Amino acid sequence: MPLLEVIQTRHLSASIRLTDTTAVQVDQYAAFIHASADEVVEQALAYVFSKDRDFQEFLKSSEAQKITPTLRVRRGPASEAVEQPPRRPANGAASGSTLAASVTGSRA
Repeated sequence: MPLLEVIQTRHLSASIRLTDTTAVQVDQYAAFIHASADEVVEQALAYVFSKDRDFQEFLKSSEAQKITPTLRVRRGPASEAVEQPPRRPANGAASGSTLAASVTGSRA
C-alpha cells in the first residue's frame, strides 16, 4: 500500500472583475499567508460555499442544476492551466475603479 495518495485536481482559468480595493486586499492577504492570489480566491470561495447553509440547501434543489453559467472561463490548451499573475505598474497604482483579475479554480 502506498504511503502517499496524490489527488489530481483539474484547474481552469477564469476572468473576474474586482474593485481595486478588493484586488489589493487579495494580494495583501496572499502575502500575509504566503500563498498566491489564486489560492486566496479559491479558498475564500470554498469557505463561503461550505459555510452558507442556505446555499447548501439550494445546491440540493433542481433549480441549482438549471443555472446559466456567467463565469467567464478561458478556453485554451491544458498547458495554460498554471498562469503567471498579470504584471502591475511599477508604482502599484491601479487605473479605474475595477480591475480584471485572473483566477484559477478547481472543478471536481
